[in-house]
Amino acid sequence: MAKILILGGLILLLAGLILWKFPNALKWLGNLPGDFHYKSGNFSFHFPIVTSILLSILLTLLLRFLNR
Repeated sequence: MAKILILGGLILLLAGLILWKFPNALKWLGNLPGDFHYKSGNFSFHFPIVTSILLSILLTLLLRFLNR
């Protein structure tokens, strides 16, 4: 369990350093084709369905890889 927590912390540290150095690195995330955005007057609704599917696939592959 300790190894998993240390690895998770290192991954979060690396992700934080990358985003700190390159703040626009993930600007495309949430603006993929297929993400739904509706705006009318004062009302705005954003549903990132394609982004959610992509993140789900990536996390599934990562967890399968770490589980072996």
